[in-house]
Amino acid sequence: MAQAIQACVHCGFCLATCPTYLELGEEMDSPRGRILLMKEGLEGQMPLAELAEYVDRCLGCLACVTACPSGVQYGELLLPFRGLMERSRRRTLGERLLRSLIYQVLPFAGRFRLAAWAGALARPLAPLLPRPLATMVSLLPARVPRPVSWPSVVPARGVRRARVALLVGCVQSVLAPQINRATVEVLTRNGVEVAIPPNQGCCGALSMHGGELAQARQMARRTLETFSLDGVDAVVTNAAGCGSGMHEYPLLLAGTSAEAQARRFAAKVQDVSVFLDRLGLDPPPGPLPRPVVAAYHDPCHLAHAQGVREEPRRLLSRIPNLTLRAVPEEAICCGSAGTYNLEHPELAARLGQRKAAAVESTGAELVITGNIGCMAQIQAHLTARGCPLPVRHTLEVLAQAYAGSPAEPLAGDAAGG
Repeated sequence: MAQAIQACVHCGFCLATCPTYLELGEEMDSPRGRILLMKEGLEGQMPLAELAEYVDRCLGCLACVTACPSGVQYGELLLPFRGLMERSRRRTLGERLLRSLIYQVLPFAGRFRLAAWAGALARPLAPLLPRPLATMVSLLPARVPRPVSWPSVVPARGVRRARVALLVGCVQSVLAPQINRATVEVLTRNGVEVAIPPNQGCCGALSMHGGELAQARQMARRTLETFSLDGVDAVVTNAAGCGSGMHEYPLLLAGTSAEAQARRFAAKVQDVSVFLDRLGLDPPPGPLPRPVVAAYHDPCHLAHAQGVREEPRRLLSRIPNLTLRAVPEEAICCGSAGTYNLEHPELAARLGQRKAAAVESTGAELVITGNIGCMAQIQAHLTARGCPLPVRHTLEVLAQAYAGSPAEPLAGDAAGG
């Protein structure tokens, strides 16, 4: 943490890309302001309880890392500091109940599926629910898909070019299992054998970014035990938050007996768009039936945390008749940020509305992105604006292009519906 604090020269380049600073205009809600607060907290000059609200309001989007000319690794400061705060703070009963709901339900697919079914039934009651629960209900699809059972291995089509292990995820596997289906379809179509380790669970990213580091370490160790790296070219993920979290395993498990294993594992983790771009994508056959204009949204934990921007665009550019348009303020978070829209629903809603307006201004007829949280957030706020553009994952669009007649599915209902 000390290195990240000392590297900050308070130049202010981060201010223009910090969502909370743009919305609230307070120095203490900016990256450089928070760094100063955390420094004072660590040095004992300020009680942690007094600075908690400012650190809590940080989305952890890491746009500041992209903008920083000094190379400040803000994430390496935020993660352990949140863990430190969580160990010493006293939360209200309401906060404890909400966090229990979040961290004891969302990361567990079975529990979350039951909660999602209940939430879908509770939609008519949403205006009567507390704001965090109303937000959760609004982000759920109208219909919760049935669970999908996967074989342990899905063979490549034709000559095998590579072998990967796929993280199917927790929240995404409940809300949008079609993303995993599309991922497996595109990978196998490109000669990739896909291993899907049974009994895999949450990677721990949700808990990690929320300061629940003990739970995150437990989930990380389970993931390390579940995924064998033998004979695997990469561990691939199709959720930006999961990929970012697994890349942080060395930091999360630093100083433990699992640190070396975490480093080997993290070195193998790749977003599926990166893997396919490096492998060389087999172009989809033929153009789309008609030209389609799409807006591509950069998930923060893909663009800023992992530095992945061009790879998804290059893959999508292989689809004839598909034109991509940039979204204004593309570096600004949509407000999803893991569980942020549940713990800070008012500010998250402001950011969601801002992003939806930016997307709508492009004139696109389709939104493409690479993270389930972004998909749900953007879809909900587009719908609230009376502009229910379909929001699709990059791999969904590629899979439909391979199918040869994607025009109708691309114009279908909301993601995960």
